[in-house]
Formats: sequence, structure tokens, C-alpha cells
Amino acid sequence: MDALERLEATIAGGLSSSQMIRVSGLLREVAPSHYRVSGISQFVQLGDRIGIDAKGRVQVGEVVRIDDDGVTVKPFDGRIDASVGHRAYRMGNMGLSPHPGWKGRVINAMGEPIDDLGPLMPGSRLMSSDAEPPSAMSRARVRTPLKTGVRSIDLFTPICQGQRIGIFAGSGVGKSTLLSMLARCEGFDTIVVALVGERGREVREFLEGPIEQNRGRSVMVVSTGDESPMMRRQAPKTALCIAEYFRDIGESVLLIVDSVTRFAHAARDVALAAGEPAVARGYTPSVFSDLPRLLERAGPGENGTGSITGIFSVLIDGDDHNDPVADNIRGTLDGHIVLDRSIADQGRYPAINVLGSISRLADNVWTPEQKELVRRLRGMIARFEDTRDLRLMGGYHHGNDPELDQAVVLVPKIYDALRQDPSTPPSTDAFMELAQVLRQ
Repeated sequence: MDALERLEATIAGGLSSSQMIRVSGLLREVAPSHYRVSGISQFVQLGDRIGIDAKGRVQVGEVVRIDDDGVTVKPFDGRIDASVGHRAYRMGNMGLSPHPGWKGRVINAMGEPIDDLGPLMPGSRLMSSDAEPPSAMSRARVRTPLKTGVRSIDLFTPICQGQRIGIFAGSGVGKSTLLSMLARCEGFDTIVVALVGERGREVREFLEGPIEQNRGRSVMVVSTGDESPMMRRQAPKTALCIAEYFRDIGESVLLIVDSVTRFAHAARDVALAAGEPAVARGYTPSVFSDLPRLLERAGPGENGTGSITGIFSVLIDGDDHNDPVADNIRGTLDGHIVLDRSIADQGRYPAINVLGSISRLADNVWTPEQKELVRRLRGMIARFEDTRDLRLMGGYHHGNDPELDQAVVLVPKIYDALRQDPSTPPSTDAFMELAQVLRQ
């Protein structure tokens, strides 16, 4: 695109977001987590942005509560530099204008570049960052198998393009490492990665590591742990908005969000500032409605468009898989992969518990023979694990139970075949590779 077209697109984007009349009010209360604005209650809606000119820059917030006396605004900045009496004005809804030129770029939750590569090229269509999911009756079917290159997943929990699957793990069990391996998947036109509440050092490690070979077709949305809850809450929505743009133009999109739990934590902080009561382990009711709304935006698009294959990591607080957020997410997604700390303690990575993991669309991938083989492998692994204590105590004697004898011989070989790390080449045919190991 030449300079004139770039200037035309920039002017069009500015005109589409500008307002002829500016509605404003006054700050009446400033708290560490929010501020109150009076005089604009009748002119704003929940989710509208509010701007304040303070210290030579515009500080942006979002309306999270409206009443007769005023509105409660949660700022995107980590701190509030304004004071009582400052004028605040309505800026409209949060929206983005994605463009194919965004591939290869790193942006923040507000859609602003943070990679020192210049301004982003605005697209011709303004899209809401809080869009509605596609209609259930107009969505395409999920049928196309997908090879992830991770043997444990391709064998026991295979996924399809357009599927939404969660990776459930406690801290330090290898969740981010597994995501980095999945980011190498082929067969996608675009990869959108949202790092939500992650450590700042992990951004460049992810960018210059697993996703480097796909950098030219990737968009990264970053909100680190030191940023405000509003930015962490906004980052997955921004990533989904970008993914939806590429889906709507017919592309196959891989969306990776790490992690949805930190989105839930940020949504809880915002809801508490708005005055919502906590109902389950400190979480407010709106959190459990925000999660399905966010996750349902991924998946297959309407007939004639592309699809968004969603991989969402879920941080299990205290290794408690009955956490209310984990339960809510598990019931919404199309499958879950469980990482087990005891497996990681044995040095087996990825530490996937194949007995506790499931893909609800696996039948679309397996042949009847493969389905029967996986069923037998699961039974063999279950028998091996159930008798671990018995064997450690010396209660096992070879020859008394042929099925257990077979499990004792084969399961350690299966575990060896499932070992992988980011330096290992991706698997090309998981069943064939497993067969080769078992023949040895």
C-alpha cells in the first residue's frame, strides 16, 4: 500500500471514530481502583469509554456502573492522575479496525503497537471488541482433523479446526511450554496469541522462540501482570476481535489465550469495583456470564467464512480442579487437556494425564481401528497406574494376570514415546511413531 492509500485509510479511521458533539461531566470521587463522574448518567451505557485530559495526556476508562448520581469508571491505566473537578467526556464504545498488515506485529490490549515498528494500518471496518458470538444455527460444522505435532494430544485427545480446547494446569507444570509447542501447528493462515497477565520476560521469549518461524502470520496481544485489571480483562477481547476479522475474510485462525483464569481474576476485580457481591470463592456473578460469552466467540464461523481454533490455558489455583472458574470453563469448551504435577515430578513432559483428558470431537478424527486402539491403551494405562502401589510393595507376580503383565511391559514404553519438548521435532504420524517404539 502506497503513502496516499495509507493516508486515506488513516483519515477514514479517524473520521469513523470521531464525534461531532462531546458529552462531558465532572469527577466527584477518586479512589485507588475507580472514579466517579457526575452529569453524564443519561448519555452513557455500560462499556462506553470515558476520557480525562490530565497531565498532558488522555487517560481512558470504561463505564462499569450507572446510577442517578453518576457513573463508576474503571481506568485502563494502572494509576489515576486526575483529581476531583477534572472534566471527563464520553469517547464511545471500544472498537478496532484490524488490517492484514497487522500480521507480524505486537500490540497491547487497546490495539496500540508496542513493537517499535511504527503505527498500525487501520482497516476499512470498525469492529466491536465485545462482539456477539455467531448464531448457533448459522455456524458451520467442525469436521477437519488437525495435527498438532504433540504425540500425547494427537493420540489421546485429537482436535479439529474450529474446536475450542482448554489446557488445565497448576503453576509450574509446563502449561506455557505446551502452548509454545502448539504454536508451531501448521495448516493455519493466521495465528493470534493473547498473553494475559504473564511475566514481562516471557513476551520476548515467546516471540523469539516457538512462534518465530510463524512470525510473519502472527499477531500478539500482550497485557503483562503489572498492568491494570482493565487491560488484562481487555486483552482476550482484543485478540478475539482480531481473530474474528481474519475469520470473516475466510482464513483459518489459531487463537491461543494464556490464560483465561487471569482474565477471570481481572473481571472479578472490575466487578467488585462496580459493587457486585462475591458469590463463589470471591468471584462475582458477572464473571460466570463473561466467561462463556468470551469462549463462545471462538469456534467455526458462519457458512462461507473461516474458523477460529481456540486453545485456552486455565491456571488451576492450588491444583484444585474443582475451582468454580475451572468448572465453568470445562463445561463450555469442546474438550480439556489436564497437566498433572505428579507426572511432571517424574520428569515426563508434556505432563499430560491422558486418563483425565478428553476431546469431545475425537470421533471426527479417529478411524474405527484407531478408536479401538486408544480404548485399549487407556485401559492398559489405567491398570498400570491402579496397581502402582501393589507393585511397589512386592505384591505383583508375573504370570498371575496376563493383562497386567502386558501393561507392565508396554506402558513404560508408551510413556517414553509420549515424551517431547520444544526442541523435539513435531510429530508427523503419532500412531506410526508409537507403533515403532512398541516394536522395539
